[in-house]
Amino acid sequence: MTSSTRLLPVAAAAVTVVLWASAFVGIRAVGHDLSPGALALGRMTVGAATLTVVLAVVRARRRGAAPPLPRGRLLASVAIWGAAWFGAYNLVLNAAERHLDAGTTALLVNVAPVVVAVLAGLLLGEGFPLRLLIGMGVAFAGVVLIAAATSAGGTDPAGMVQGLLAALLYAGAAVAQKRLLPRVDALTMTWTGALAGAVVLSPFAPALLSELPQTPPAAVAGVLYLGVFPTAVAFLTWGYALIRTTAGRLAASTYAIPPLVVALSWALLGEVPAPVALLGGVLCLTGVAVATRRGAPRGSVVRPIPGGAAVATLDGHGGAGGRAVRGAGVGCRAS
Repeated sequence: MTSSTRLLPVAAAAVTVVLWASAFVGIRAVGHDLSPGALALGRMTVGAATLTVVLAVVRARRRGAAPPLPRGRLLASVAIWGAAWFGAYNLVLNAAERHLDAGTTALLVNVAPVVVAVLAGLLLGEGFPLRLLIGMGVAFAGVVLIAAATSAGGTDPAGMVQGLLAALLYAGAAVAQKRLLPRVDALTMTWTGALAGAVVLSPFAPALLSELPQTPPAAVAGVLYLGVFPTAVAFLTWGYALIRTTAGRLAASTYAIPPLVVALSWALLGEVPAPVALLGGVLCLTGVAVATRRGAPRGSVVRPIPGGAAVATLDGHGGAGGRAVRGAGVGCRAS
């Protein structure tokens, strides 16, 4: 393998992280011109259309080797997963960013991997090791600091609640994805979930149609960007990188998202979280790192599952982050 070939997964991961970080900033910018429901529907319509084209091209190239589409109970399960992740998560995230700056929202949502680890312990029998309990305590302290900074700054506490709700939706969808991925390929699951998300958001179609004529061209371009890049392209680059490296190592790269969001928000929107909120965010990230730290047993080899959780991330973004993959143990195994 040449050095340039080895760098391709790194480049793909970097593209993914930047796109997911930009989604928080894009939502914050466009959210002043479109209501949360209209923005979510517009983004998912564009994202689902883009993924439909990608899926059609991939299946045409594979021809007879293309994996079957989900049916019956599996289809229903994937649709519910998509409705929660691509639909409800995006809606709640959009609402949260009407009250909170992009950086603070990203810091709150990044608590999700700890929630994933808790759900995995309760529902998947993965237990509650000491590192998880310590990480939960540190992350909770960070959330308390962010809440204190938000309250002191006169920000509507509804944004805080919505940010944490987004983290819960993110975490629940990540755990559900772990159960579903062995039964359906990643691209098909993402496409089906995106369609389900668009359908569940369809009641906001009248709002979208009434608001679009008054929406500035820059905001319309923002919706197109959110649908094509953070929602569709980022999933493809993440999948490319994931099948060429270990999920745990790749997932660690997503810890760069909150700092990137803060930097982009500062540069593009002139917004900077309060110092206390930044300190709380650092504690949240530290708690997540401790809680999700996973070491392979001595003598074992950690390797990616071929074609595994290629889309285990949503991002600000409608993408269920690699953070969740690592926290739930999706996409890698020891042998």
